[in-house]
Amino acid sequence: MLTKRIIPCLDIKDGRTVKGTNFVDLRDAGDPVELAARYAEEGADELVFLDITATNEKRKTLASLVDKIAHRINIPFTVGGGISSIEDVRILLDSGADKVSINTSAFKDPELINRLSSEFGSQCIVLAIDTKQHADGAWYVYLNGGRVATERKCIDWAIEGVARGAGEILLTSMDHDGTKAGFAKAITEAVSKSVPVPVIASGGGGAPEHFAEILNGPADAALAASIFHFREISIPDLKSYLRLHSICVR
Repeated sequence: MLTKRIIPCLDIKDGRTVKGTNFVDLRDAGDPVELAARYAEEGADELVFLDITATNEKRKTLASLVDKIAHRINIPFTVGGGISSIEDVRILLDSGADKVSINTSAFKDPELINRLSSEFGSQCIVLAIDTKQHADGAWYVYLNGGRVATERKCIDWAIEGVARGAGEILLTSMDHDGTKAGFAKAITEAVSKSVPVPVIASGGGGAPEHFAEILNGPADAALAASIFHFREISIPDLKSYLRLHSICVR
C-alpha cells in the first residue's frame, strides 16, 4: 500500500513566508529557511515552495532562496512560481529542487508541459491548478495566483495536463484556501478519478479529521500551510492521529 503524504507549503512573497485566506489578506508567517528546516526535522514527507507573486510580477523564482532551503532539508522539494522554460527548470533543479510546479505558464502554453516532461521526466513536473466553483456548480481554472478567471473547467485541464506529461496534480480550492473548514473533497475526488497520477489536495486543512477524510478517500497527499506555520497542529501529532485512523503514513 502506498503511504499518504503530508506536505507543508511555503508561500513566498518578498522573501518571506506568507499566508492568507482565499488567496488574499496575506500575513507574515516567518522565515522560510527556518520553517523548512523545522518541517524536515518534524517528519514532513515533502516540502512545496511557491513564489506566489513571481508570475504577476513577471519575474523568475527566487533561486538563491531555493538554494538556501535545499541545504537545510533532506526531503523531496517542489518549487513553483514564474517558471516558463527549460532553462528556468534547470536553474531550480541545480539550486536543489527535486520537482517543479507549473501553473499559469503551462495554461497559456500547454506545450510547455510536453517540453519539460520530455527534458526532465514526468516525475519532475507537477501541474498546479488553482480552482474555484462557479454558480453553475462547475469548478474553473484561475491563473496568476488566483487573480485571473478562465472559462476552462478544472477537470478538463487536469486531464489534458497529465496527457501532456504532468506526473502529479497540485489541486488548490480557492474557496477553501485558508478557511480551515476542510478540504474540497468533491472536486478532489473528481480530478483523482479522471487522471492516473497522484493528486495533492490543498486548501482548507484545519483539523486532523480534515486530513483523515481527504487521505482516506481521493487524495494521495494533503498540503497545508498556516496550521503548520503557527503550530496549530504539529506534523508528528497529525501523523499519529492518521495512523490511529488506519491511514498509512510514513
